[in-house]
Amino acid sequence: MDEPLAIDGNSLTLDDVAAVAAGRPVRLAPAAAQRMRATNAAVERIVARNEVVYGVTTGFGKLSEVAIPSDRLAELQVNLVRSHAAGVGPLLPVREVRALMLLRANVLAKGYSGARPLLAELLCAMLNAGLHPSIPEQGSVGASGDLAPLAHLALTLLGEGTLTDRDGTTRPAAEALRAAGLEPVVLGPKEGLTLINGTQAHTAVASLAVLEAHRLWQTAHIAGAMSLEALTGTPVAFDPRIHTARGQLGQAASAALLRELLGDSEIRESHRHGDARVQDAYALRCMPQVHGPALDAIDFAAGLIGRELNAATDNPLVMENGELLSGGNFHGQAVAMALDVLAIALTNLATIAERRIDRLVHPDLNEGLPPFLTKDAGVNSGFMMAQVTAASLASECKVLSHPASVDTIPTDGNKEDVVPMAMGAAWKLRRVVHNVRHILAIELMCGAQGLEFRRPLRAGWGVERAYDAVRRVVEPLGRDRVLSGDIIALADAIAAGAFTGPGGQRS
Repeated sequence: MDEPLAIDGNSLTLDDVAAVAAGRPVRLAPAAAQRMRATNAAVERIVARNEVVYGVTTGFGKLSEVAIPSDRLAELQVNLVRSHAAGVGPLLPVREVRALMLLRANVLAKGYSGARPLLAELLCAMLNAGLHPSIPEQGSVGASGDLAPLAHLALTLLGEGTLTDRDGTTRPAAEALRAAGLEPVVLGPKEGLTLINGTQAHTAVASLAVLEAHRLWQTAHIAGAMSLEALTGTPVAFDPRIHTARGQLGQAASAALLRELLGDSEIRESHRHGDARVQDAYALRCMPQVHGPALDAIDFAAGLIGRELNAATDNPLVMENGELLSGGNFHGQAVAMALDVLAIALTNLATIAERRIDRLVHPDLNEGLPPFLTKDAGVNSGFMMAQVTAASLASECKVLSHPASVDTIPTDGNKEDVVPMAMGAAWKLRRVVHNVRHILAIELMCGAQGLEFRRPLRAGWGVERAYDAVRRVVEPLGRDRVLSGDIIALADAIAAGAFTGPGGQRS
């Protein structure tokens, strides 16, 4: 069993999120619990003085000017959670739900929420017990936070809604909690609002997606280098002097990774002299110029999302001196823009990879390889339809990469009049990640097949290592067979990190 991750509201990393999403246990740091008790006491003092403070003794949103009698404050918090659990659509995957629960516990631990440690401790206990709520992915516009998704989570802390355990058994939340030795909470002042205000749903998706984006960036170089070798392309375009002359950091890192992958290539030496070609097509020659900006975009998004992991996103915020400040830290524009940038960056990886696939299978473009990479073309169709699948996925990525964060539609009686549509950006990106993973699986499969026809010559050492990894999953194609399972198996291997290769991330 891994050492439990201590949640303190300030030090969570993207790797921590991935680890907890995969099952690492968690605990609330004692210092965080102490901060939470201090600010919770400030909230209790406000209630005792009958002060009018948003979210504590008033209604919410457009109803913020409605004062609530002290004897109905508990009812107010419960009603808030119930009324906001209005999500629809497919359920978030378990990994994303666990990430969401972690981020919600972490923002409570930061101490600006005014909630009791009990809430964060229950979230940690649910994570450790393998309990997760059913959270629909649609219904949030990402302003005032991800209200609907977070409300579905909050319901289960009250013993309402449903929870699913590690065995996949779903049952009423109160029953599931008690089976794990846990008890539902009774909300105190502000705690209902605290549980649903924040950016944690779309940030949870973003956290896992940006890590996957970097794996895909590395895989794209491995697949691209394999395609270049199969097409007897030249690595001259990756000469460091070319990229130093431009000065773009991502481009230089991309070229360096390609040079490393292509080192000691016998295929390269076989056509160094006497080759009539002057230069390769863009899909091969311009890999650093296309892959490089994708790395720059991933680095930008990782920095922004990484900061959001430890952000105070409630409203109002409870200061250490007991003052409550009302603002807009729940607004998801920052992460929404990062999600859109990631979708655009990955779509560029998708489109250039699909063009390399087409060159591998196209008998007029593939430098003497058999049509569609099959020996008996005509009777066999080879990888013809694999390229069609890649084209379909790449085209879908182009549609999905239209930014969500530039859209807005007023909500809550026009009180929330500029919203970022962050959750839409999140599930669009998840689909783009899925598509790019499968496109790269197709390129790896086609590239490895192309290398079969260049034997006995050996490709660069990094490409040969990747070839071996492909062959551990997929056999060479002789006669036609169903390719769907091969594509999925390679995509799963990519997701598991089998093609992350040497180097790849700048320090």
